Amino acid sequence: MAGGTNDPNDEQARKQRWHLGYLAAALFAVFIVQYIYVETTQVADIPYSAFEEYLDQGRIESVRVGSETITGTFTEPVDGKQRFTTRRVEGDVLETLRQHGVEYNGQVENTFLQQILSWVIPIALLLGVWYFVFRRVIERQAGGGLMQIGKSKARVYYEKKTRTTFDEVAGIDEVKEELEEVVEFLREPERYGRLGAKVPKGVLLAGPPGTGKTLIARAVAGEAEVPFFYINGSEFVEMFVGVGAARVRDLFNQAKEKAPAIIFIDELDALGRVRGGGGSMGGGGHDEKEQTLNQLLVEMDGFDPTSGLVLIGATNRPEILDPALLRAGRFDRRVIVDRPDKKGRAAILRVHAQKVVLGEDVDIERLAELTPGFTGADLENLVNEAALLATRRDGRAVTMSDFTNAIERVVAGLQKKNRVLSDEERRRVAYHELGHALMTLVLPGVDPVQKISIIPRSVGALGYTMQRPTGDRYLMTRAELTNKMCVLLGGRAAENVFFDDVSTGASDDLEKCTDVARSMVTQYGMTDALGQVTYERKRQSVGGLPMPQESGPSYAEATAREIDATVRTLVDDAFDRTLAYVRSHKDELDTAAQRLLQDETMDEPTLRSFFSLPETGDTDRAPRAAE
Repeated sequence: MAGGTNDPNDEQARKQRWHLGYLAAALFAVFIVQYIYVETTQVADIPYSAFEEYLDQGRIESVRVGSETITGTFTEPVDGKQRFTTRRVEGDVLETLRQHGVEYNGQVENTFLQQILSWVIPIALLLGVWYFVFRRVIERQAGGGLMQIGKSKARVYYEKKTRTTFDEVAGIDEVKEELEEVVEFLREPERYGRLGAKVPKGVLLAGPPGTGKTLIARAVAGEAEVPFFYINGSEFVEMFVGVGAARVRDLFNQAKEKAPAIIFIDELDALGRVRGGGGSMGGGGHDEKEQTLNQLLVEMDGFDPTSGLVLIGATNRPEILDPALLRAGRFDRRVIVDRPDKKGRAAILRVHAQKVVLGEDVDIERLAELTPGFTGADLENLVNEAALLATRRDGRAVTMSDFTNAIERVVAGLQKKNRVLSDEERRRVAYHELGHALMTLVLPGVDPVQKISIIPRSVGALGYTMQRPTGDRYLMTRAELTNKMCVLLGGRAAENVFFDDVSTGASDDLEKCTDVARSMVTQYGMTDALGQVTYERKRQSVGGLPMPQESGPSYAEATAREIDATVRTLVDDAFDRTLAYVRSHKDELDTAAQRLLQDETMDEPTLRSFFSLPETGDTDRAPRAAE
């Protein structure tokens, strides 16, 4: 893991807690002072006649005589109040006070200043509270004080001490080769400037989530031993207009001061989405995003390519990026970080396997075969899950069985042992899964079965058939796609043969089968009826250039009906073919189902023992019922 400077988040949290405690103590003190003040300054408003009576009774201790009011104190509290006030009337009050021996003094009436203060103080208190709350909001948004709102929130990592290197990055050798040139430039910028060459200002890493885009960016900084500025695209835009553009400027200024350096913007699509779409007219938030993107474009144009500053962006949605970001002179180089192939998965597994104790039976190459489509993050999680399973059973090492169970856990979910199925449901699930498995045995070009289970899983599956790909596939023929449809329909066909009825358990299979058939018709041109024409554009793959989205189908209504009819014909033909296979092996399927109901799981050798079939991959063995 890359080393870095002290993250100020913990210090900031400590300061916030101190401020909150200070505020609570101050409020408590204010309440106490207010209570004492109110208790000691309660004044009784009495009529002048009562004042004269109290004088006659000797209950007045002292008074202050003003031009309009008389205030004073009682010798003893009256109704719990020590002080009083009364409005002065005509007469010689001073003479009366002398006769009763009461201490008296003059009193200055309210002045203009006092009246002003009576308004200013409450307003000042209100403004003070408002300022405190507003400052807290600003600090939360800006990650610092009020003056930090326009500062960049990038975290700076220095890779010289604790480095991430290319040795820690496995499975994406082509990507590493693409970025080695960037590393060499950062190490020796004068070498590239000697012949007038310019290293790309920006490198865009595009690929699915979890493929290692952030890791490879850290490795570039580690190999070059330069500061690494890391920030997420969503951290630029806040609720205040102009903040995002200010943060972009501050980020580039900081990086220029520490050049050579790398700026890495993760989730670039949050900042660089296509302008002019998806925002309401006059929307402040939309304008703010556009201003932030415009500032980024200006900064990318402005910095000197020989200054040793490289911008790396990462996204899993390059098709929605603004074309101005992708033009020459900005993100000059686009590198696809795709899911690893079998060789890459094996290399990634070896890296993560070094952190656990492996058993002697663990075969990394076989694990790579069992995990097609897994990303680097998926493989790391797989190794961790296997280690947890081994720890749970108190094993001394992580065995191949632990890895197999971890794959099932990752792909199919947790076992739901508390989900009790009725006997009829268990029988139906068993025949359904064996129907899938049978088709993998009799058809060529399909992935062989590794395991069958009728134990419910947390993803909603009442059972599953796990297939093991024989290798990474990049092309599929029409025959192979048709066979794939037959495998998907094997469960529905088995239910039809053994129960004379069908259930909802095949809904996912039917959806996938229909998708395959529709792709054959509309994308691959694999039907004679509709010819070698593409009727639907394939969804843009990760790393491709942005394409405008179609608002609707680009073919006539009559063509749509023909497409639907052709899709249905393909599915019906595959289902009839599957039914013929199931009927021709009905007795063997029935025997295998009894064993599966008893054991709940079945591996490939056990399954094959019930059928007299050639090894998987031989020529298609047509059933007698299909002849």
